[in-house]
Amino acid sequence: MSTDDLFAGEHPTSQAGRAPLAERMRPRSFAEYVGQEGLLGPGRPLREAIERDLLQSVILWGPPGTGKTSLARLVAESTQAHFIAFSAVLAGIKEIKEVMAEAERARHARGRRTILFVDEIHRFNKAQQDAFLPRVEGGDIVLIGATTENPSFEVNAPLLSRSQVFVLQALTENDLLTVLARAMSDVGRGLGADPVDVEPTALAAIARYANGDARVALNLLEFAAGAAPVVDGRGRVDEAFLQSSVARRALIYDKAGDEHYNLVSALHKSMRNSDPDAAVYWLARMQEAGEDPMYIARRLVRFASEDVGNADPQALAVTVATKEAVHFIGMPEANTALTQAVTYLSTAPKSNAVYRAYQKAAADAHADRAEPVPLHLRNAPTRLMKSLEYGKGYQYAHDEADAVTGMDCLPANLSGRKYYEPTDRGFEKELKRRLDGWTELKRKRRP
Repeated sequence: MSTDDLFAGEHPTSQAGRAPLAERMRPRSFAEYVGQEGLLGPGRPLREAIERDLLQSVILWGPPGTGKTSLARLVAESTQAHFIAFSAVLAGIKEIKEVMAEAERARHARGRRTILFVDEIHRFNKAQQDAFLPRVEGGDIVLIGATTENPSFEVNAPLLSRSQVFVLQALTENDLLTVLARAMSDVGRGLGADPVDVEPTALAAIARYANGDARVALNLLEFAAGAAPVVDGRGRVDEAFLQSSVARRALIYDKAGDEHYNLVSALHKSMRNSDPDAAVYWLARMQEAGEDPMYIARRLVRFASEDVGNADPQALAVTVATKEAVHFIGMPEANTALTQAVTYLSTAPKSNAVYRAYQKAAADAHADRAEPVPLHLRNAPTRLMKSLEYGKGYQYAHDEADAVTGMDCLPANLSGRKYYEPTDRGFEKELKRRLDGWTELKRKRRP
């Protein structure tokens, strides 16, 4: 698949015979490239490698519309190497093998290296990605992979270790305004020759709506310009018309992708830091993007034990009730139940003593010899078990005035080990007082 095949196939022509505005306005040089100054500003290593035709294998990771494919085009224009491009959406293992064979022939016959651009490389499975590895290692190809997904999870570790990852950021509103202004003024490729006026406030609204995606911004500008009401022979786009033309913004979200985990992490850490405002915002971002509310409810139940624990034992009851409410009344009505739980957890006293207790106990369970359960803690329902001294020496706690005996309940090799260490926050302060008192009683009553 040639370079032209890939880039033309991605953007079919419009009904008027012209490519979409977003395709026409792709940058033709670094001077026209907007954004990613940290990677592609003058003198930056990636730009230097491209302009000096010394590029090695790279993975370009970033949200949609941030310039990954445009950057590949700049590489194609500047390199003397054999440049091949294809999309993982359209290609399979057969095409990969053909490209690899072509690259090997080019190197051995003409001593010419091949730069291979793979758009949406995360769509290739692990076996398909493995097919690139021998040619990358052998120097037959320089791989440029573009992905919107976290390469740590979506790109084979051996391939990732042989590539440098460059992270492209979502464009700022000022970046998008630059892109939009250029499209409005460009006579040959943009809308500069079209009889349409777009007010600055409408351009600013487009930049906000696009959410860092240049393709979305240009598509919306093209749609608004084409549908604008005509006054005195010229179309006019103001903010009011734009708002009436725009459907509800689709928030960037993938329930199985990186943004999913980023937002869950933001919600969790905001609640942990006792910030209900931030927590409600991240909750709303997840909900409005279409997250499964039962997934959120399960995360809240986890948080109630992991980060609140016995500092406020009611937190677990609140979150379990929230889960039932979500299941019972469904969405969107259950939004308030989730918000109530999020604000409750955010404002509850915090303790991770329960979480730490389990982690320490689990570590000992794996690290130390698995001692048998002490005889005095074993039940003896049969005569045989009694003859084997199951239950011998057991002390019934209710026989003591404080319901505490001096009996040791840990295996002998772990005697005296402390796992649960309550904090001085919330209800755990009372639990700590109780445990300290019981520890002293046990010490006195121990033989």
